[in-house]
Amino acid sequence: MTEGAIDSAHFRTVMGHFATGVTVVTAVHDDVPVGFTAQSFVSLSLDPPLVAVCPGIQSASWPRIAAAPGLCINILGGHQEALCRAFATSGADKYAGVGWRPSALSGAPVLDGCLAWADCRIEATHEAGDHLIVVAQVLDLGGGEGGEPLLFYRGGFGAFSA
Repeated sequence: MTEGAIDSAHFRTVMGHFATGVTVVTAVHDDVPVGFTAQSFVSLSLDPPLVAVCPGIQSASWPRIAAAPGLCINILGGHQEALCRAFATSGADKYAGVGWRPSALSGAPVLDGCLAWADCRIEATHEAGDHLIVVAQVLDLGGGEGGEPLLFYRGGFGAFSA
């Protein structure tokens, strides 16, 4: 097989065998809350506390989040699939009926009912194919209501029980 000959549909199918948690990345830009759903998220470093999230280059929300003073990573619970889908939709009023409070440091939305959240400041952004790798320093964080995580696996959603 030659380099670059991997079919994108086959790549998506095979990589779909890796279960991921689901997050909603939020910020406030020009006094308007913005956000998008992201499953490409990872805890990166303990010292300093860093995380990474990977928005698509074509994301309409990302440029507004990148211009905000900070962002919040909201880790979704198994009961939040509808919220996940709402924030994955482009052009919709993603915050319609969604409860949230501003984080203490950046003012980014902490979504009601999330399992956990991390208030962050962007440290670095790297281009990587059709996505960006955004490294952010965690400034504050907390746990929410508890419960089971929302998982994405092989194109569908589910929950995990320990």
